[in-house]
Amino acid sequence: QLVESGGGLVQHGGSLRLSCVASGFTLDEYAIGWIRQVPGKEREGISCITSHYSGGTTSYAESVKGRFTISRDNAKNTVYLQMNSLKPEDTAVYYCATGWGSRCGALNLLEYDFGTWGQGTQVTVSS
Repeated sequence: QLVESGGGLVQHGGSLRLSCVASGFTLDEYAIGWIRQVPGKEREGISCITSHYSGGTTSYAESVKGRFTISRDNAKNTVYLQMNSLKPEDTAVYYCATGWGSRCGALNLLEYDFGTWGQGTQVTVSS
């Protein structure tokens, strides 16, 4: 099971840190991705981190590159998404997900390749 937290309301230019906590399995054995969805729009895979044993390689969509950082805390069985310089267009429900593999693949395919998702956390950025 994956459980996200850390969402909320923030002003344009502000920051939030999302957490994805795993229960029932060791999270660092798997690649973990973040996917967001705006109602009425397509889902967007925005970031991913490979398993610890695959080097913890990170990837980012162009829309968030340079502003968002994905990381792991293996001791807490948690993956984080640090979001800085937030914009109103970042408003969405954010999900963490895994496909039970060690690698990420293409970010635009995360929603198809990663079949286990958390319940999501809402992020709202005011202008």
